[in-house]
Amino acid sequence: MRWSIDFPIPASPFPISHTSKVVSLGSCFAKTIGKKMQAAKFEVLINPFGTLFHPLNLSDLLNKSLIQAQMNPDGVVEREGVFVHYEAHSDVKGNTRTELEANYIHQMLHLHQSLKEATHLVLTLGTAWIYQHKELGRVANCHKQPAALFEKKLSSMEELENGLGSVLNELLHRYPKLQIVLTLSPVRHTKEGIAENQLSKSLLRVLCARLEQNKEAVHYFPAYEILVDELRDYRFYKSDLVHPSEEAENYIWEKWQQFSFTPETQQKVAEIQKIQLELAHRSLNPNSEPHQQFLQNLLGKLEQLHGEFDFSEEIQDVKSRLKH
Repeated sequence: MRWSIDFPIPASPFPISHTSKVVSLGSCFAKTIGKKMQAAKFEVLINPFGTLFHPLNLSDLLNKSLIQAQMNPDGVVEREGVFVHYEAHSDVKGNTRTELEANYIHQMLHLHQSLKEATHLVLTLGTAWIYQHKELGRVANCHKQPAALFEKKLSSMEELENGLGSVLNELLHRYPKLQIVLTLSPVRHTKEGIAENQLSKSLLRVLCARLEQNKEAVHYFPAYEILVDELRDYRFYKSDLVHPSEEAENYIWEKWQQFSFTPETQQKVAEIQKIQLELAHRSLNPNSEPHQQFLQNLLGKLEQLHGEFDFSEEIQDVKSRLKH
């Protein structure tokens, strides 16, 4: 008896390897996948402007990064003694306006340079609902400002396709070797309403399909479908019933590896993850002879891999735990 649907996911025609340079932008799922890739020793830039949920916020950011735009002073908000900006998550902040602007410019330059060098751009779309400031236009984050300042709007397919499609065209014109992976966040935006969330996700899924059909360098990874159609159970969500559980994230990560990595890269990732499990091991008696021998063996494995990957911090950690 079958209890779930396991659907095939074709491997990416342009796989990611440890020589690739990846930029991962978008919703919190962009961070989830990006962090797992960083832990597996891939070079990844993750959400330098924090989580961004809407395709038009992503297109605005990408357009600004291409011209290394300066910070718009009209978008600055002071909140609880900290300065933030309507174009970014509160991850980008400062104790003064000057400090915020320096942080903003630094992140913009970092994103600009990373896109120039990137082999892969991963964009995770979260919602088609967007907030418009009545004076400043659309914002990426309302920063808990009074609701009366904003209007909520569902973006049309034409707006979404024109906005994101045009900036992807410009990126591919400038960087013709860049490969773009689109994903739809499996996080449920229930605050918008259940029916409204489904409508939003449907628009985004059609957007991804249209962009993939129109651009050879654009590919789709079905993170959303894996959770809602294959796993399909509230036990695969956290207690808020909105975010995927750790088990679901790990399952999607396995599917991501099969989609994104060659068999050789997958083997390297498995080797690195095994080493990381050993690094996390703690003994009841750290000074015991068996544990010290375990650490010596682990140090040897790390030094062997260090020629290929940066394990300098891990090597220092193990050396600090060895008796001298």
